[in-house]
Amino acid sequence: MTSLFKAVSLSYKNAPIKVRECVSLNETECKQLLNYLKSNLRLAEVLVLSTCNRTEVYYQAPQDYSQQIIEGIGLVKKLNNLDEIVSFFDVIDSQVEAIRHLFYVSVGLESQVIGDLQIVNQVKRAYQYTTDMGMAGPFLHKLMQSVFSTSKRVVQETGFRDGAASVSYATVELVRELTAGLIHPQVLIIGLGEIGADVCKNLCKAGIGNILVANRTLEKSQAMAAEYPVEVIEWAQISDHVAKADVVISAVPGMQPFLRKSFIEKLSIPDYKYFIDLSMPRSIENSIETIPGVLLFNIDAIKSKASQALEKRKAAIPQVKELIADATQTFSEWVQETAISPVIHGLKESLEQIRQGEINRFMKNMTEEENKKVEQITKSIIQKILKSPVVELKAACKRDDAEQLSEALRALFKLEDSQI
Repeated sequence: MTSLFKAVSLSYKNAPIKVRECVSLNETECKQLLNYLKSNLRLAEVLVLSTCNRTEVYYQAPQDYSQQIIEGIGLVKKLNNLDEIVSFFDVIDSQVEAIRHLFYVSVGLESQVIGDLQIVNQVKRAYQYTTDMGMAGPFLHKLMQSVFSTSKRVVQETGFRDGAASVSYATVELVRELTAGLIHPQVLIIGLGEIGADVCKNLCKAGIGNILVANRTLEKSQAMAAEYPVEVIEWAQISDHVAKADVVISAVPGMQPFLRKSFIEKLSIPDYKYFIDLSMPRSIENSIETIPGVLLFNIDAIKSKASQALEKRKAAIPQVKELIADATQTFSEWVQETAISPVIHGLKESLEQIRQGEINRFMKNMTEEENKKVEQITKSIIQKILKSPVVELKAACKRDDAEQLSEALRALFKLEDSQI
């Protein structure tokens, strides 16, 4: 298979949180990068995925544009220290490996918490950004359909998504542990985006009460309170409630920290106060850890406490990989068949020209009835001639060597580019 599909990846596996937040892209920045790659590199099919754990760019091109893509990320993020970050990026220049990596990421095999339920929705959003920018062609459309279909099969046919061993559930387990010895502990959730809302729902389902929620858009907090037993506080009242809460969970995206050391150190902390930062970039200044009685946990510090669910998911990994292998094989065959389709069309055109040329030589001496019979017979002959090479080409697709046979047919039948 010709390596046209490639990827550039920076993830939690080899980059610390302070590096990941430097290249974390919001929706506007994702679209700015897509536009940059379209305008400057003339890339037609690109997917930009950015989450708290990874920033990745998947693209289709005959040559390696990884360096230019990394530079594009630096321009969008206005980074002055790009040279210090470049080494954290992995370049995947094999089409087979890049496709497999996208599948693995999308189903949660590459997530920090195995089988993370949120990642597939994040991939869907990335795909939506791509379609919004008109940068998804036949290849990427087909690939993403296969990715989402496989993700659905993973849910339906395996135990890989059973339980709730996502980042949000890991947060719930951490809150349980931190508040185990407290009487009526109070939990404040700031920000009800996807992760914040998921944590809130899981906390309620876990039976943890006395939960306060705040969101810049009051209606979102009110909608949560209409469905779950939480108390809504207004955005302007956050400071007062941070002072009272035992656990403060911040899921507020932004370029600057939302909770700073200068504010926290003024609070009266008789025992302990716990801060959990789920934002990317971080929304709580890391330096608050130096304040007596304050403990801070960020995304990298959260580990799954759902051991049973996690073990079940690990046990399902071989089955998940089999589903992905089937899907990637099917997609590979589709790619190959798409590549040979012009050759088959050119071969048909070439044989049809020969057929028409020979018929035209004798038509003047044939009756209308004879002409119909000759048309019928010669078309049937052409179909029989075509059958063997077409079958062999499709079989070659499954063996991943259709390119060699296609070249042979081009040479044997002298197929010009105009014909294919």
